Amino acid sequence: MRSILKEQKLKRFLELTGNIYPNLVKVFYTNLQFSDNSLISHVKGVDMVITSDVWSVVTRMKSSGLRINRGNLGVVEDFNKIQFYKGCLKNLHSKVRNFAVGGLKLDERLVAFIVSWILTPRGNNHSTLSEEDLLLIYCIMNKVKINWIHTIKEHMQKVMSLCDIHYPYAILISKFLHYFEVNIEGELMRIK
Repeated sequence: MRSILKEQKLKRFLELTGNIYPNLVKVFYTNLQFSDNSLISHVKGVDMVITSDVWSVVTRMKSSGLRINRGNLGVVEDFNKIQFYKGCLKNLHSKVRNFAVGGLKLDERLVAFIVSWILTPRGNNHSTLSEEDLLLIYCIMNKVKINWIHTIKEHMQKVMSLCDIHYPYAILISKFLHYFEVNIEGELMRIK
């Protein structure tokens, strides 16, 4: 499993821990704007322009690899979601009714967990994989380098457009707040 994830260079991101400032995370998202290569927000009088260099310092991620999102799921030519999903099943003769996590082999199930809970978290239905989830799992399992900065930015943008909004990446955003030296004195804090 470690060698599979090592190829994606996600170790530091997956191991992020620290304090979370829920109110400041909400302000960050409220003021969040997207440019081609940066996230831009304003929190407590501090302008935050999160470039690839900032991502690299905070997460050690690089802005390289395939850019995967809903609009370009055909970027991996040999990807067939049904064939790939069937190959991930413990019982290869199972019928595919939906893309349930429950029947997956151990490594694939662990990667599915990491994708749906950490890399592209959502508020509900972690037991069924989307086509985007399957493509991300496919790339991870086949050591195809993904541009995770792009994927996370796209996911932030997608989450902001949903009515049932939750604020993912709270630890990451709290790390950005520290990087930009936003005053956190007196702020509500949760330890993660």
